[in-house]
Formats: sequence, C-alpha cells, structure tokens
Amino acid sequence: MINQGEILQTIEMIDQQHLDIRTITMGISLRDCADSDARKSCEKIYDKICRLAGNLVRTGEEIEAEFGIPIVNKRISVTPISMIAESSDASDYVPFAVALDRAAREVGVNFLGGFSSLVHKGATVGDEKLIASIPEALASTEFVCSSVNVATTRAGINMDAVALMGRIIKETANLTASSGGMGCAKLVVFANAVEDNPFMAGAFHGVGEPECAINVGVSGPGVVRQALRSAKGLPFDQVAEIVKKTAFRITRMGQLVAMEASRRLKVPFGVVDLSLAPTPAIGDSVADILEEMGLESVGAPGTTAALALLNDAVKKGGVMASGHVGGLSGAFIPVSEDAGMIAALQRGSLSLEKLEAMTCVCSVGLDMIAVPGDTSAETLAGIIADEAAIGVVNNKTTAVRIIPAPGKTVGDVVDFGGLLGSAPVMPVNRFSPAQFIARGGRIPAPLHSLKN
Repeated sequence: MINQGEILQTIEMIDQQHLDIRTITMGISLRDCADSDARKSCEKIYDKICRLAGNLVRTGEEIEAEFGIPIVNKRISVTPISMIAESSDASDYVPFAVALDRAAREVGVNFLGGFSSLVHKGATVGDEKLIASIPEALASTEFVCSSVNVATTRAGINMDAVALMGRIIKETANLTASSGGMGCAKLVVFANAVEDNPFMAGAFHGVGEPECAINVGVSGPGVVRQALRSAKGLPFDQVAEIVKKTAFRITRMGQLVAMEASRRLKVPFGVVDLSLAPTPAIGDSVADILEEMGLESVGAPGTTAALALLNDAVKKGGVMASGHVGGLSGAFIPVSEDAGMIAALQRGSLSLEKLEAMTCVCSVGLDMIAVPGDTSAETLAGIIADEAAIGVVNNKTTAVRIIPAPGKTVGDVVDFGGLLGSAPVMPVNRFSPAQFIARGGRIPAPLHSLKN
C-alpha cells in the first residue's frame, strides 16, 4: 500500500534536489476517428481529445497542490496518425496535425505526441503521406511532436526509410530556420519504439494499448547524485545498491501520482516510466551523476561503464517499486537539456562518437544534438543508421533527435528555451556515407531475433 507518508520522506528531494514528476501523459486511442472524409476525421480527433483530456491539466494541478509534488508537464499521446489518416481521402496530412494542435491548445497541455508512423519493415501509402507531411506539420504547429520507427530487432533496418528521414530532418530544419531548426527538436527517429512511452518527442499510443491510459514519467538526477555523495570511494557494487534504493523511492512517488491521476480521471493506470531525464537547471544533470562516480569529465574513459551501471541500477530499483514500470525507464543523455553534458562539450571531453558509444547502454540514444546547418541529408541518415544498428543488435530502444541548425557552425550555440535548453553545435565526421545510404533496401534482422 502506498501512502502519503512515503511521499513526505521525499520533501528534501523535491525542495533541494530537483525531484519531480516530469510528465503525466494521457494516451488516447484514435482508431475510432478514422473516416473517409478527412475533414470529419479531424473533427472526430479534436472532439475525442477534448472530451477525454479536458480535465487532465486541472487534475494534474490539483494533485501537485495537494501532495506538494512538482508536475512539470501534462501531455497527450495518440495513436500513430498514419494509421488514422490513411482511411481518408487526404493527400496531405498537415490538417490532421493542425487538428491535434488545436486540441492540445484547447485542453492546455504542453505537448501532444503521435504524428507518427511505423515503417520498420516497409511503408504503406498512409505512412508515405505522413512522413512527407512532417516538415510542414511541425513548422505550422506549436504543440505537436512527431516520430518515425525505422527499425526493430525482429525486422531489421528499413534503409529506404532511414535515407528518407535524413531528407525530412533537413527540410524540417529549413522550414523552422527562424527558431534555430526548432521543428527538429520535436522529431524523433526510432529503432524498437515502445508503445507506452510518456516522454516527448517520441510518445505515441500504441495499437496494443487500451482506449485510454495514464502514463507517468518520473525524473530525479539530482536525487541520485546527492545519494552518491555519501558513497565516495565505495566499490561499484555498493554504488549500484545506493542507486537502486534511490530509484525505488522515486518510483514509489511516481506510482502514487499515477494511481491518483488514474482514479480522479477514471482512466486506467498504464505505467510509471522512471527515466533520469535531466533539465538545463544546475544540479539536475545525468552528467553530474557520472562525474560523481569519479570521472574527471563526462566523455573520459570509463564513461560508458559508469552509464551502464547507472542505467541498470535505475531499472532494477524501479521494478522493485512498481508492478507497472514501462516506457523507456533508465538514463537519458540529451545534450541540450543537461547542463553537465553542455559543460563537457565546451571543455572538449565529449564528442559525437563518444555519445554514440554511450547510447549502447542508456535508455534512448543521440538526443537533442545540434550539428552544423550544412550537414548533408546523407550524413544525417548515416547517423540514424548507426544508432538503429545499436538498437537492433542489442534488442533495445534507440533514437536520434538531431538538429542541423540552419546557418550555424561548430562552436555556435542554438537556444531553444525551457526544458529543451541550448545546444552547442557539435562537429560531425567530414567523410560522406552517400553511396552507402543510396543502396537502400533493408538491413536484415540479426540472428538472435529468431527466438520462437
């Protein structure tokens, strides 16, 4: 039984260590909103979101006030729109994004995810239309986020989709050049995407999910770092135990909030996603945790091992605390959103290649990376392919959220504001993968995918 007494034990974490509920995300199925008339389908989508999520923000604010727990974001995820819109007569899916944006604005959420497509083994006509609509959709909306899954361990890597997403990212950056390529900050390319992820920009409500569900994302890098300050000089098995116990306490808080939101909204509780998601605030950094373990700077030899320990211990602690841990659950390493990562870049200890190595053992992948605006679509596609390969071979979720910042070069900084922070522009390998990307086709699934 979870009680308020457990939450009271976390007062210091909340007040001094940046512990928060990063998001309450309501997942909504839109499968019954499909219609041959695109206009009617958009109306159904708007009406259903407003009906089901109308009290989401108010409920989150009430829980925040009553329990004294910061709830930073209230969000919505929906069925991948390619599955809904392809039943319609629309040749362009931007109106669906506009309907989603209008609904998000009406109910008052921070972001809405699900302008998405799953093309890991191939694309339908609806998938092709949605992907083609992404640049204009993200440029013409404020709250809508988009994701495309291009690979799975069971299917391999759809290299045609990878090449296409390189071009889509470039076009999205160009259409949102006035805001530093902000559209790309709302676009994620996945391998092994999960159906119950509450975090943006990659959230969507999967086809195996119920009609509606409440998923909560909890975050507390500052809490973990503070706990490790008492572990100086201790061996790593004891460090792992400290992280596990801290993750347990954080997850219990998330479980309470999720169950309370579920009860008040009369919507089934889905999962608690315990992801150490940093913010630009000082003291709320995953990089700081790794350096607390003894690294002079993130990126130094040993960084990947430290991150592997952290990620594993967080998952173990979370699973002990809740029977419904899901989403991504682990440690995020978004560059622009982590003050420690930014500092490591500025002092020269962290490179794109080292970040890629770190994604082998963390929760997601190359996240909120700014690169020069003249980076080619083929190079972007190559980066996506490498990250997808890590996910496919290691049977884990990986992703790329990369911003080729228009007009920017190495050493410049792109400021997105808020939780998205600011990203120093990183150098990329100057050698071209163009001929490799041009081959197309599908990289086959690895042998260990045959588990039946």
